[in-house]
Amino acid sequence: MTGTPAPPGTGDPAPFTAADYAARMRRAAQSAADAGLDGVLVAPGPDLVWLTGYRPVETERLTLLVLRAGDDPVLVVPTLEAPDAAEAAGAPALTLRDWTDGKDPYEAAATLLDRSGRFGISDNAWAMHLLGLSGRLPGTHYVALTEALPMLRAVKDAAELERLAAAGAAADATFEEIRKVSFAGRRETDVAADLAELLRQFGHSQVDFTVVGSGPNGANPHHEAGDRVIERGDMVVLDFGGLKHGYGSDTSRTVHVGEPDAEERKVHDLVRAAQEAGFRAVRPGVACQDVDRAARAVIADAGYGDRFIHRTGHGIGVTTHEPPYMIEGERRALVPGMCFSVEPGVYLPGRFGVRIEDIVTVTDDGGRRLNNTSRELVIVD
Repeated sequence: MTGTPAPPGTGDPAPFTAADYAARMRRAAQSAADAGLDGVLVAPGPDLVWLTGYRPVETERLTLLVLRAGDDPVLVVPTLEAPDAAEAAGAPALTLRDWTDGKDPYEAAATLLDRSGRFGISDNAWAMHLLGLSGRLPGTHYVALTEALPMLRAVKDAAELERLAAAGAAADATFEEIRKVSFAGRRETDVAADLAELLRQFGHSQVDFTVVGSGPNGANPHHEAGDRVIERGDMVVLDFGGLKHGYGSDTSRTVHVGEPDAEERKVHDLVRAAQEAGFRAVRPGVACQDVDRAARAVIADAGYGDRFIHRTGHGIGVTTHEPPYMIEGERRALVPGMCFSVEPGVYLPGRFGVRIEDIVTVTDDGGRRLNNTSRELVIVD
């Protein structure tokens, strides 16, 4: 695609500093202690990036950040990767302990841990590394960070919110451009490729998903764009996002190729009303499940309750899906700085689906949308 305007925004945000990462590591260690844990063990992945700014390649060699309240952070790394680790933005706030090939990496880590301690460990830690640690220290116990500290990354500071807002603006710009392209007569994969290219043109370094669900495929919420040729008369669900400046975007809009019929308009209007109700429920102190309840009630009252088949929302930050979740049973209260999607949908098998999604952040007195394109039914060619 050519001729798209310049990406939104005024330039790259200021980078996070060693002091920023040091504060995050202290907070993680103290949160673990408050939860009755003896520390936090962080493998390569989004938690390590958020805590240290270090993004190593994930391999069979052990890399592990050890955080304990009252102790200096220590990053256990392979010797051949130590120079890269030392260049990470958060490196001045931690101690590097390297180990060489042929040595036991679990011994290097074990000396930092209580022999009978209970530790939180990042969800994406490799099983071989967890088993290696527990084999070296059979008296230790481990719990996934999502279970032990689900809110560790949930509340964003001003700098993080700036990045999320920029990612949301880039996704909005992508939608404004994609609605101008031809849909009829093209494959879903063609439109998905356009979405990915636009996200990158508007500053995304990573595209995580480009859902294009046309006609009956739109009734599958996570439909992978396929070879189906989009036809006039199709409802088309668009759900796309990725990372810009290291923070996520995720938005959904449903368009129609040509004029919709009465039921298609009715269902779209219903989902739009449900999305508005979910957004209006956002304010500090409200339970996450109440956002889900507000959106779901609108759809259920209209007789489509059994066709809303997923949660109303998920958190977003350095990953596009993370806690908190807007779902029945989640009684955790919203607090300012939380960011999550509000995305009700109605799915009619064999016919069509509708989903409308914005990223929302909790403010001191309500909520603020980070996606601001029209939620009306958009007609495309």
